[in-house]
Amino acid sequence: MSFNTEEKLLKGCIKGNAKAQEALYRLFSPTMFGICLRYGSDYHTAEDILQDGFVKVFKNIRKFKNNGSLEGWIRRIFVNTSIEYYRKATRSFRFSPLEVVAEKSMEDHQLLSLERDELLSLIQQLPDGYRLVFNLYVIEGFSHLEISEKLQVNLGTSKSQLARAKKYLRKLIFAQQASEEKSLQNAKSYTLGYA
Repeated sequence: MSFNTEEKLLKGCIKGNAKAQEALYRLFSPTMFGICLRYGSDYHTAEDILQDGFVKVFKNIRKFKNNGSLEGWIRRIFVNTSIEYYRKATRSFRFSPLEVVAEKSMEDHQLLSLERDELLSLIQQLPDGYRLVFNLYVIEGFSHLEISEKLQVNLGTSKSQLARAKKYLRKLIFAQQASEEKSLQNAKSYTLGYA
């Protein structure tokens, strides 16, 4: 049987057809793995989240009601799986204590000037709580109220974690730029010394 339409693919997965499940996995795994990489602290963690997410997708595929896109429904499962993963891994989030953080917002050009892989690498370096709130707010578009409800933390904690994540990312970006400039200067010195 061919699964050349989303409807046929969905029906095959609901029936538990292994070929349909494989086709669905191949169709959505690259995008979902990108989500897992953003939430995971490393490649292996992302692989674990990916596997858990697809188990949930196949277990709950009957619940998809065609209200919106299948990809959007699967994406929500992966975001929720990522959150659950960290709840289990850390038992409780180690959010920094709430304090007023007056931060200048991160300049858009700083993020836009980074390549996709560089940005992903920097996001993965964020502490768990920072990374989770940053992804939910900046990438997924959740409000602080939605984040506080989803993570069961107060509203101020969500705002504080986002501000700290941006500050941390800014430091990482500046450190990376300084390292690149130093390497460039060393290369110029080397070239000039032997010209």
